[in-house]
Amino acid sequence: MIHGKTSGLKASQVQALERIYRRRIPADKLITQELARYLSEQSHQIHRQIGLIVDRSGGVKHVIVGDDREILIPDLSGFALGRSGLRGLRCIHTHLKQEPLSRDDLTDLELLRLDAMVALGVGEDGLPGRLEYAHLVPTRDKAQIERVTIAATHRLELNFAAFIGALDREMEQIAAETVDLSDGRERAILISVGQRTAQQVKDSMAELSELARTADLVVIDQVIQRPRKLNPRYLVGEGKLREIVIRALQQHATLLVFDQDLSPNQVRSISAITEMKVIDRTQLILDIFAGRAQSRDGKVQVELAQLKYILPRLTGKGTALSRLMGGIGGRGPGETKLEIDRRRTRDRIRRLEKELDGLGRGRLQRRQKRVRAGLPIISIIGYTNAGKSTLLNALTQSEVFTEDLLFATLDTATRRLRFPLDREVIITDTVGFIRDLPPSLIGAFKATLEELDDADLLLHLVDLSNPRFEDQIGSVEKILSDLDLARRPRLLVFNKVDQVPEQEVKAYCRRFQAVPVSALNRDSFTPLVEELQRRFWPEQNAENPELT
Repeated sequence: MIHGKTSGLKASQVQALERIYRRRIPADKLITQELARYLSEQSHQIHRQIGLIVDRSGGVKHVIVGDDREILIPDLSGFALGRSGLRGLRCIHTHLKQEPLSRDDLTDLELLRLDAMVALGVGEDGLPGRLEYAHLVPTRDKAQIERVTIAATHRLELNFAAFIGALDREMEQIAAETVDLSDGRERAILISVGQRTAQQVKDSMAELSELARTADLVVIDQVIQRPRKLNPRYLVGEGKLREIVIRALQQHATLLVFDQDLSPNQVRSISAITEMKVIDRTQLILDIFAGRAQSRDGKVQVELAQLKYILPRLTGKGTALSRLMGGIGGRGPGETKLEIDRRRTRDRIRRLEKELDGLGRGRLQRRQKRVRAGLPIISIIGYTNAGKSTLLNALTQSEVFTEDLLFATLDTATRRLRFPLDREVIITDTVGFIRDLPPSLIGAFKATLEELDDADLLLHLVDLSNPRFEDQIGSVEKILSDLDLARRPRLLVFNKVDQVPEQEVKAYCRRFQAVPVSALNRDSFTPLVEELQRRFWPEQNAENPELT
C-alpha cells in the first residue's frame, strides 16, 4: 500500500512505485546504488518527495508519496520499540533540491526512535546526488544526533548491519543502567500545565506524585509548563509536547499523567502524537478507586464513574471493549466497532444504575435502623490520608484497613463507640476528599454522602503535620458546601500533633478552635472524648472520662 499524496499520478507512475515493495536492501547496506537511482528518477519524474520505511532485514514496509517539500510518515505503532529504545526501522526519502535534513526530519528521528533518517538528494538530471543520514547517539542525558554527509551514494562506505548492531547494544546497555526493565510497573511522566502560582503548582504536583505512588506507578520525571496562553488542542504547547514525548521514549516511559483534567478532544490529539497511554488526574483517581473498592456498593459506584468518564472519550483506536454480544439483533447492519463499544458502554451504565438503586434501598434500611436505635451518629471526614481510619481503629479498638496511601479507604466502615455510663455513639469512617474534586467523581462518593446526610456531627480530621493543611481544610469545606452539608454541625480535630512543636499545636488549636489528637496515641484522646460528651450529653459531667 502506498501512503500519502497519490492524486494526480498516472497509473504507470503508481505501478512504478508499487514495484519498490518487491525490492530488498542487503542487511549490510544503508541503501543500494540501484535503489537510490530508481528513487531519484521516480521522484524527479513526479516532482514529489518519495519515502521508504525499511526494516533491518532490508524489507520495504511502507512507500510514502509527499509533495515537493516533505513526506508524512504513517503510523508506526505496529512496530514495537526494542530494549534499546530503537524501533528497528529507517526512513529513506528524497530531497528534490538536495537540501540537508530538516528540523522536522530530525524530530521524526527522535520522536519515532528510528534507526536512521536518510535524505537522498535529486539532481537536476534526475540522478542521485548528495546523501545525508542521521542517527541517535547513545547518551544518558538529553538525546543527541549525529549527522553524516556523503557527496554521492557510491562513496558511502558503511556496513549498516554491523553499525546498527553496535549502536543497539550500546543503547541497550545504557538503558539497562538507567532503567530497571525487569520492573513490570507502569513508568510515568507527570505533567502540569497552567497559570497558577509556582507554589500552587509545586503543591499540586506533590499531591499528584502521591496519587501516582498510591496507584503503584514509577514516576521517572516531572514536567511543568506555565504558558501565557493554554493550547486548546494539546493543553501544553505542541513543541513542548514533542519534547516530552521524546524524553518519555528515551526513558522508556509508558504513561503520561496530566495534573489537569483533559477534554476528550485533548486526549485524542495528544494520543495521536504518542503511542503511550495518556490519562489525567481524574482518571488516575478513578483507577485508584477501582483498586481499593471492596464492597459491592463501592465496586458498582466506581465502575459506573469510570464508564461515565470513558464514554465521551471512546475513539476508534485503542479503546476496544470485549467483542462478546448477546441476543438476536445485538448488532445492527453497518454498525461500526466504535458504535458497538459506545452502545455496550451505555447499556452497562444503565444496568449499573439499576443495580445501584437496589443497593441504595439496602443502605437506606440499614441507616433507618441506626436512626431508630436513637444513637448519635458521628461521621469522620477529612482530606485523604489524614488518618481517619487509624483514628476509628484507635477509638473503637477495631481493625479497619489502614495504609500510608491516598484513598486507602474507599468503602465506609461503621463501628460503635462506647462511653462511660453505658453511653454509645455510632461512628463512621468515610472516603477521604481531595482538592478540586471533579463532578464525575461525585457519584463514586454516593454511599459516603448518604452517610454524611444522617450524621449528627461531622468530625473533620486534619493532618496538622502537612504544610498544606489550611488548603486541605478549605478543599473539604468547599466540597461540603457543594453538597449542601455546610450547615451540618462539625468538630475540627487536628491529628498527628506529635509531629508538630507543642507551642505551634496550641496556637493552631486556639486559632481554628480545634481539638488536638494523635491517632497513634490513645492517651491523647481525652480532650476529644470530653468534647464529644459535652456535645451529646451536656447534662453529664463525668470526671476523667475514659473509653471502655
